[in-house]
Amino acid sequence: MDYQKLAKRIVQRATKKGARQAEAFIEVSRQSTVRVREGQIEDLTQSTAKGVGLRVVTKDRLGFAFTSDFEPSGIDLLVDQALKLAEAAAPNKLNGLPGARDLGRFGDTGALYDEAVANLPGDWKVKAALEMEKAGRAEDSRVSTFNAVGAGDFVSEVYVASSEGMAGGYSGTYVFMYAMPVAAADGQLQKGYWLDYKRFLGDLESPESIGREATRRAVRMLGARRVKTQQVPVLFDPLVTASFMSGVAKAASGNAVHQQASMLASLKGKRLASEHVTLVDNGLLPRGLATAPFDGEGVPTRRTPIIDRGVMSSFLYDAFTARKAKARPTGNAKRGYNALPSIGTTNLYLEPGTASPEELIKGVDRGLYVTSLLGHGANPVTGELSAGANGLWIENGELTHAVQEVTVAGNVLKMLQDLDGVGNDLQFRGGTVGAPTVRFRQLTLSGG
Repeated sequence: MDYQKLAKRIVQRATKKGARQAEAFIEVSRQSTVRVREGQIEDLTQSTAKGVGLRVVTKDRLGFAFTSDFEPSGIDLLVDQALKLAEAAAPNKLNGLPGARDLGRFGDTGALYDEAVANLPGDWKVKAALEMEKAGRAEDSRVSTFNAVGAGDFVSEVYVASSEGMAGGYSGTYVFMYAMPVAAADGQLQKGYWLDYKRFLGDLESPESIGREATRRAVRMLGARRVKTQQVPVLFDPLVTASFMSGVAKAASGNAVHQQASMLASLKGKRLASEHVTLVDNGLLPRGLATAPFDGEGVPTRRTPIIDRGVMSSFLYDAFTARKAKARPTGNAKRGYNALPSIGTTNLYLEPGTASPEELIKGVDRGLYVTSLLGHGANPVTGELSAGANGLWIENGELTHAVQEVTVAGNVLKMLQDLDGVGNDLQFRGGTVGAPTVRFRQLTLSGG
């Protein structure tokens, strides 16, 4: 089926029936995953999804409907439903689709689709998962069981057409593996995990290396104990930094800013951090998991620095929120076919620095290297952060014993000011947010 033609046809039908503006968003996807336990397949699933969402605007009223029925009768029903819902909606002058000025030429995404992923044999995932489990056990005898080990692949196509002149589509793939071992010694159990997600099969780490690293991360936490309450330098490993930076980006949502529900609302153009802190949302990152030529409403994606060399530079907008804020959309509308667009990040990352993680650790007399934060992260309105933390204690520039059951507390804005080291080890691990190791001058640890 020619989905691009279908999207255009749906838009024409909606405008013919009275919509002032119309937009069709079609999504077709296929995913398969496997999970193994104790050398046996525990779960093997394959799912496919396809659907179309239709937005219409008539007399400043917005209607939205979706369906997975692509038969002519199903499409007719979809159009009628969207128009009927628009009639019943309250008018809002800000309703509308992105216009010609916000559409336009798409940037260069590079390749997004890998034939090797699309044509992976079913037994590849099973073999990969079994190899991860086997390598994880072989790495250290203190790992005797795994909470989960799995692998999977995903193939998708997206097509958008609108009455404002948008017409485009693209295909993409990704493939992933993860391992979650449990290490046991002296009556203590410690969990670890490691994972890799890539668009291209050739970029994916080997199953053995995933299994071994997951085991190392579990085993190094054995013998973990509390440390006393104190203020010390704190390092976040790349996974923890990525989670922290996601919270900063959430506060940069144009909607939160417009509603004054963001700690960043009044700080545009102000210095938040030192020169070596640049946080970027980049929808055109080569081989990025969220890279695409356009966002969920057809606006070209781009590179947007949220924090540019320490200065609060840009908020993120979809078309509706941009209109509210008298700004321009930034290509950050996220959606599936069954939902209206909302603001989200694409490939979000903290740009790497020049110091190795070892150098950052060496510069600390006594402190904590955090390998996992537990809890909901920072409050995007106040910036207050208080979370359980596990990690490794630093003494005289060396990692010593494991630490658990401590709480790390601080305020995000103060933490950004105190961020005095950025590692050179940027990695995207398990998703669309990437980060290197970072060091904060001082945070409060509450322990035993």
